[in-house]
Amino acid sequence: MPALSWRPCGTAAGVLCTSARVPLDYDQPGGRTVKLFVARSPATGPGRRIGSLFVNPGGPGTSAADTLEANGAGLFTVLNRRFDIVGMDPRGVGRSQPSIDCKVNQEKQGPLAQPFTTPRNLRVSPLVSEAAGYNRRCLALNPTSILAHVSTANVARDLNLLRRAVGEHRLNYLGFSYGTLLGSTFATLFPRSYRTMVLDGPLDADVYMNSPLSSSADLASALERALGRFFRACAVDQAACRGFGGKNPRRAYDRLAKRLDAARIPAAGYMPDPRPVDGDDLRAATAIALYSKQAWPVLAQALAGAEAGDGSFTRLLADLYYVRNADGSYDQSSDRYFAIRAAEVRYPSFIQPYLRAGARAWRNDRHFWFTTGYSELSYGLYPITDRDAFYGPFRVPSSSPTPLVLATTHDPATPYRGAKNLVRDLGNARLLTMRGDGHTAYLNGSPDCIDGKIESYLVTGALPAVGTTCRQNAPFTGPAPSARSRAVPRVPSILQGPVMPQIRR
Repeated sequence: MPALSWRPCGTAAGVLCTSARVPLDYDQPGGRTVKLFVARSPATGPGRRIGSLFVNPGGPGTSAADTLEANGAGLFTVLNRRFDIVGMDPRGVGRSQPSIDCKVNQEKQGPLAQPFTTPRNLRVSPLVSEAAGYNRRCLALNPTSILAHVSTANVARDLNLLRRAVGEHRLNYLGFSYGTLLGSTFATLFPRSYRTMVLDGPLDADVYMNSPLSSSADLASALERALGRFFRACAVDQAACRGFGGKNPRRAYDRLAKRLDAARIPAAGYMPDPRPVDGDDLRAATAIALYSKQAWPVLAQALAGAEAGDGSFTRLLADLYYVRNADGSYDQSSDRYFAIRAAEVRYPSFIQPYLRAGARAWRNDRHFWFTTGYSELSYGLYPITDRDAFYGPFRVPSSSPTPLVLATTHDPATPYRGAKNLVRDLGNARLLTMRGDGHTAYLNGSPDCIDGKIESYLVTGALPAVGTTCRQNAPFTGPAPSARSRAVPRVPSILQGPVMPQIRR
């Protein structure tokens, strides 16, 4: 069990950090180790502490510790009164060491590089070469040892060691998006080692691990449905939509995308990155904005501005999509997402399935085809597999505490149907539904219903009644920010990562 030595860290008051050494390979527990970086915000309610609550914000590849260091007790204020909030950078991620970084320009070299591949511009040999080239770069710049041991199952094993290291008999856990896969894996592998478990914005764990092209196709379809809801809201409330599209925003959007495909427009008002934008930038910008209903006003401003010849807000959102830093570099989370997913998910190892999936997405998902198929070829060509990955069945025995699965009916990244499938597969699980939009539900527009029930469950262990449904209260209103800064309305922390071919999610 790792020894922990906590010290002050970050910019938020009271946050403590430490490093923990855990086995690189759990088949050789006495062998080489990796160093995990962990942050903790101690409980703020004196005398009322229940224990530690471990949080994973999604990904894979997203740092939990950085978010905690920056926000401290302000991250989950109510929960932090009763729990120490603990954020672990998973192996290969953030300040855990070794940390994965392929050092690429994601817009030109990553799996979602532009221009997006379509059946009209498809050239198979260059597509294969580009995918293989990205893989070679990642393999050359990162130790094979860490690339071969970054599976979700190994992170669950790390989490179990850390649970013991902080003195907890049983784990309390709050996982968002990909964090629900980690939670489902933990509950399956360690069914007697947790007290409460919330899975918010849940993945269909079996499909994600064993049928990834289907999983990413589901994402493309969910994004299409979310865009349709945005268009309908625009048509109803033109003031909120900044006048974009009149009675037919969908038609206006398609005309705008076609126009930008033909000629870029300037983005001089976005001072951190005033590069002109094109149609693919518009599509990327749209995808990231749909992840939170709170970002709809920014998308509306981007569309209205682009229609008037100003791409500033489009550039802002596209940079968020690719996680572009102010200095022109790209955050490593995209590479980490790829390396973790490629090492554990059962992608086909030959080319034709990706070509078929890309053509099918082009037919079915006219705005977001690029999130699946062609863009996933790098995964199929990746030569490393984590032999300790877990592929199911994901199942929680009836003798274990019941996980609470929290799903949004119009989630653009993890479709509601997948949440129902996960509940069915786990067997012992309770579904709590939010009728609304955006990815994940906690702290996303239902304070009295969703937030209260989640907080009550984590504190007392009491589940909401079977079939409980809450409504989101997040109107499509509010001023958009100035494009001269990087500021956007508050969105879930997972939006700070890219929308890769299935989650960032």
